[in-house]
Amino acid sequence: MEHQTTGRVGLGRDEVKSTAEAYVAHFDRPAEESIADRYATITSQYYDLVTDFYEFGWGKAFHFANRREGEAFDVALARHEAYLSDHLGLRRGMRVVDLGCGVGGPMRHIARVSGANVTGVNISGYQVEKARKYNKRDRLEGQCDILKADFLNIPVQEGTFDAAYAIEATCHAPDKLSIYGEAARVLKPGGGFAFYEWCMTPKFDPNDAEHARLKLLIERGNGIAHLASFEDVTSALDQVGFDVLAARDLADGSYPGIPWHADLDVDSTKSSGPFSLRALPRTPIGRAVTNVATGLLEKVGIAPKGTRLVSSFLNDGADALVKGGKLGIFTPMYFVHAKKR
Repeated sequence: MEHQTTGRVGLGRDEVKSTAEAYVAHFDRPAEESIADRYATITSQYYDLVTDFYEFGWGKAFHFANRREGEAFDVALARHEAYLSDHLGLRRGMRVVDLGCGVGGPMRHIARVSGANVTGVNISGYQVEKARKYNKRDRLEGQCDILKADFLNIPVQEGTFDAAYAIEATCHAPDKLSIYGEAARVLKPGGGFAFYEWCMTPKFDPNDAEHARLKLLIERGNGIAHLASFEDVTSALDQVGFDVLAARDLADGSYPGIPWHADLDVDSTKSSGPFSLRALPRTPIGRAVTNVATGLLEKVGIAPKGTRLVSSFLNDGADALVKGGKLGIFTPMYFVHAKKR
């Protein structure tokens, strides 16, 4: 049975502008001032503001994937999710935790293909409400459970789960020791943990002004207090009691096919979007049209005030993702498979 919450979730029309301005203000601070201590507020505000945009442009799975030639966008996402399930050896009877489950698209797919029972953890009440609705719609309430909770403090006993995974979600944690430590706590000894982490790569130079600018735009456009390095990830895993079985950047160019950022890239000829109305919102043209349209709708009172600001920081973030990906200084898919000692 799914855990229940009470009270209103999501934002009212009159809250969008103030929430968007407060969210952006987190990032308009001196570079030396850490915002990690406000990660929970940043994450909650971010997903209250952007979830509807994400569903409009991305569907129910909010993550990236490289695509094979001729492969549809949603098929690539599903394959990317199954990659984690396969590495973990998920199967019927296992209890698995999805750290930062969004509206539950990957959770439902992994539950179907593996037969495992999956518990999603999410701090956003708005997304939890949506995930529960979709689980019920797909008749998966008995297999997909939802906990509304901070994934740094999951309300379960130690050693509850057989395996854990995360898909581009642990980047929201204030540091890697905290989130990986909690993953270790809720796993049984020998339990597997597989995930895709957003990272700055070894090519990132913090003293390069353009690199630093892109990093900030990626963080602001995606609700992230601080993007970690590969070393941050593997070192933290070791410190909290994991043995790393595999660690590699799936976006380093060594894998054949179409790169993850193609659909966001104005210069790409490999976008899945130009001839698909469903894909159009995530393309550069579609994002530009959406940004203009939200401004017009806001002006005439159809869209809440602040909608254009949300669209703008998402667009800036998308452009920075493309540039960071092309420069090789950023990856959304540092894949790690680890085992609790």
